[in-house]
Amino acid sequence: MDPKRKRGRKPKKPISASASAAADLNMIDPPPDEPLTNADTASEDSPTPTSSSPSRLRGLPRKSPRLLPSAKKPKSSKPDAAPGRAKSNGTHPSRRTTPRVTVNGDAPMALAAGDRWEESAAQSAAPYMDAVVKVFCVHTEPNFSLPWQRKRQYSSSSSGFVLKGKRVLTNAHSVEHHTQVKVKRRGSDTKYLATVLAIGTECDIAMLTVEDDEFWEGLRPLEFGSLPALQDAVTVVGYPIGGDTISVTSGVVSRMEILSYVHGSTELLGLQIDAAINSGNSGGPAFNDKGKCVGIAFQSLKHEDVENIGYVIPTPVIMHFIHDYENSGEYTGFPILGIEWQKMENPDLRKAMGMKPDQKGVRVRRIEPTAPEFKFLKPSDIILSFDGIDIANDGTVPFRHGERIGFSYLVSQKFTGETAVIKVLRNSQTLVFNIKLATHKRLIPAHIKGKPPSYYIIAGFVFTAISVPYLRSEYGKDYEYDAPVKLLDKLLHSMAQSEDEQLVVVSQVLVSDINIGYEDIVNTQVLAFNGKPVKNLKGLIVVLETRTAKAATLDILTTHCIPSAVSDDLKT
Repeated sequence: MDPKRKRGRKPKKPISASASAAADLNMIDPPPDEPLTNADTASEDSPTPTSSSPSRLRGLPRKSPRLLPSAKKPKSSKPDAAPGRAKSNGTHPSRRTTPRVTVNGDAPMALAAGDRWEESAAQSAAPYMDAVVKVFCVHTEPNFSLPWQRKRQYSSSSSGFVLKGKRVLTNAHSVEHHTQVKVKRRGSDTKYLATVLAIGTECDIAMLTVEDDEFWEGLRPLEFGSLPALQDAVTVVGYPIGGDTISVTSGVVSRMEILSYVHGSTELLGLQIDAAINSGNSGGPAFNDKGKCVGIAFQSLKHEDVENIGYVIPTPVIMHFIHDYENSGEYTGFPILGIEWQKMENPDLRKAMGMKPDQKGVRVRRIEPTAPEFKFLKPSDIILSFDGIDIANDGTVPFRHGERIGFSYLVSQKFTGETAVIKVLRNSQTLVFNIKLATHKRLIPAHIKGKPPSYYIIAGFVFTAISVPYLRSEYGKDYEYDAPVKLLDKLLHSMAQSEDEQLVVVSQVLVSDINIGYEDIVNTQVLAFNGKPVKNLKGLIVVLETRTAKAATLDILTTHCIPSAVSDDLKT
C-alpha cells in the first residue's frame, strides 16, 4: 500500500523520487502572475492526468496528495533527494523547487516539453486578462476652506481595461482631480503616460488613451457581452489592495435594479454580485464564463451586517457612455425627467385623479423650473407611458422575463437632446407630448467637474458657491448628518429657478480690524446685499462693485488697505 501523508507532516517512510515528483505536480500552487486554467475548478472526482502529460491542478484543497496512476511506488529504489514541498504560509513556491526526475535517461527532454505545454496553456487559458491594466494617478484636490490654494497631492492606484480604438476604461473617481495619470500592462515594469479623454461623473466611468505605440503592441481589446441574468457566474479581475499582481475573484449576479451611484449622486442600472470588491478593484472588468466583459467594478457595501456585496456598472450604462463620446466628441451626461413623482397604488387616490380601472401611472408632484418638461407637464398630471411603454402604479416597467424595473431606466437609455413621447392624463383627458430631454440642473451641484471652486474675497469676507464636494470637505463624509439643516434642506428639496442660480455663502471671515464682530460667521447663506437679492456669485460681485456699493463699502476698504480677490473663472 502507498504510504499515507497527513497534512503538514513528513512521511514516515521515504517514497520514490518519481512518486514525489508526481505528487508535487499534482498539488503545487501556481506563481502569482500566472493566469488560471480550467483545472481551477477540478474536484476530487475529476480524472487526474497521466505522467505522460504532466499538469498542475491549481486550486485543489490541501489534503493528502494522491499519486498519479502511472507513478506507483517501485519495489526496490530509494529517493536520491528529498522532494520539494510547498510552504504552509500561503506563499507560492518557485518552479526551481520541483525535482528533476530521471526516467530512462531522457527526463530533461520530457520535462522541457511539459514546461512548453504549461506555457502554451497559460497563454491560451485566459488571454483576456492581458487587457486588464493598472492605473496610477496623482490627484491634486482643491482646498475649499482656502479656495485660492490646492491641497497636497497624493497618489492612488486602481484598475482598467483596454478597448478597441486605443482606449482604456476605468472609473471616474479613479482619476478625479488628476494631475498625472499612468497605466501599466500586466507583467510589464514600464508605466506609460495616459491622457484623459472624457469623465462621466454620473455613471462613474472615465476614458483614457496612451500616445506611446509601444503600450499597444500585442494587446487584444476586450469584447462586451450581453447583460447577465440572475445567478450567472461573474469574475472580477483587477489590482486590489493586498498585493501588486493581478487578482481574480468570482461570484454570481445576485440582484439587478436601479442603484444609487455614490460618486455621481445619480440612480442608474447596476448589478449586485457576491464577489469581493476591494480598494483598487475600481475600474476593473467583470467577465462572464465566455471571457466577455459584462461590467465595471466600482463600489461595494461596507456594513457590519453585510458581507461580500459588490456593485458592477453593467454594459448598457457602459455602452451609453461610449456612444455618447463617439457621437458628440465629449461626455454630455444621462438625461432625466425633471419631475418629482408619487406612486398611485392607493385606489381612492386613483379615483380622485379620474383614472379608469384599466389605467395605471404615476402622479407628478413638482416639476423642475429649469427642465424642458416644465413647459408641458403640470402638477397632478398622471404619466401613463414613456415611449409607448406603460408605467405601473408603483413606477415600474417590464424589464425581462419575471422582472420589473423603475421607469427611470427608460429615460437613462436616451441621449441628451433626444425626444421622448410621454402620455399623460390631465382632467380625465389623455394628452401626448414630444419632450426634448436634458440633464439635471441642481441648485447644489454634485460635482465641480475638475474645476477649481469659485470665490470672491472682500473686506476679509470669503464668498463662494455651495456644492456637494464643498459640504464633504467642510463636514466630512457624514455631511448629510453634520451639515446645517438649512443647507441640507436646500440640497435635498430645493429646485433651481434658473440655469445660473447658485447658493452663495460666506465660508469664513479673515480677521481684520474692519470686520471686528463678524469673525464667527461660517458657512452662512447670503440672501441679499443692500436689499438686492443675490442670485449667484457673479451677481454678488456686480452689486458689490456698483457705485452705491463702493460708497458704502469700498471707500472704507481703501482706507484700511484691504484688497479684494476673485477667482479666475469670475474675472470674465
